[in-house]
Amino acid sequence: MNETVRSWIDGWVISRGAARPITEPWGWTIDVGQPQHVSRHVLGRTGEDVDEQTVRKVAESVTGAGVWLKAFRDPAETRAWLNADWWIDPEPGYLMTTPLSPSEPAPAPLPDTHRLRLWTSAGVTRAMITAPDGSLAARGQIAVTGPTAVADQIETTPAHRRKGLASLIMRTLQHTAAAQGAHTAILAGTPAGRALYESLGWTTEATLTSAKFLGSGGGAAQ
Repeated sequence: MNETVRSWIDGWVISRGAARPITEPWGWTIDVGQPQHVSRHVLGRTGEDVDEQTVRKVAESVTGAGVWLKAFRDPAETRAWLNADWWIDPEPGYLMTTPLSPSEPAPAPLPDTHRLRLWTSAGVTRAMITAPDGSLAARGQIAVTGPTAVADQIETTPAHRRKGLASLIMRTLQHTAAAQGAHTAILAGTPAGRALYESLGWTTEATLTSAKFLGSGGGAAQ
């Protein structure tokens, strides 16, 4: 199994309050407990090591709507391996990492018009930036699991994008994780977020397919 994938899972379940991963021959099953995200199957290999037979086998074992499949291979390649009962995100995700250091630089201060709030609860550190009127401008969170930390749910509201707030959130979370002893940060990013993370020194380890089971015959209803 890929160690980066496993580390991402370990941090993700803490970040989302999900159940502990169940080890499978092909990877892990995680129970999430939400109507549109009941559970997820995450394959434990990446790239060319993710094979068609395994993806088909795992997909065919799914019978309930709201179950997700995560495979670290480009959706352009895996789409043909799943039938019409699956919704497949047409955009790939990206498993990314960056080294952390105890001397991780502190983020630059915010303008006086904005406010940064940082707090830790149940192993998850959350950062929030509010606009001058008190509304949400940007947010994110990170879960430290020993030497690794998983950044998650990084978001900037539309009215506050391209102002450097997401960079400040990321630097704040990385600085906090390094102070807690983490040596490597991991995340699963979108195409839109990839450019931001690369500008901050993150590198792509694998491409990700995200697919959700709609239920038998669900594809025809779309």
